[in-house]
Amino acid sequence: MMAAAREKVLYYNPEKSDKIRIVKSVLVRMGIRIRNIDADEIGQKVGYLAGLDGFAREEGQGEIPPAVPEEMMVLYGFDSSRLDELLRQLRRAKASVALKAVLTESNCDWSFRQLYEEIRAEHEMMMQGKTKHQV
Repeated sequence: MMAAAREKVLYYNPEKSDKIRIVKSVLVRMGIRIRNIDADEIGQKVGYLAGLDGFAREEGQGEIPPAVPEEMMVLYGFDSSRLDELLRQLRRAKASVALKAVLTESNCDWSFRQLYEEIRAEHEMMMQGKTKHQV
């Protein structure tokens, strides 16, 4: 069981843009800890990246996973009202992040890359569903 923790966001953005500064300023204003994820960390387990007990950095996993080409955010330690507030603040700042997930017991053992692939697939299904309903 994952213990309650101080709010933290694992933030990954492969592009160097002004949006990074805007997203981080929203997080800082809200008192949320930020853990920047670098391209060389995408093979690491999400639990390790979030600093959870029982997870350690994995060295020399052989193949380097393919790059994650899109911005992504993994949220940890949020209750529903704070999560809603964060999403509202990001929208207000015009800095919404399309690919986001909440860290769970189910996904904390996945690599950052695996979580990206799952979120990307879910996002595509949601977008297809919206398109069908809009017609």
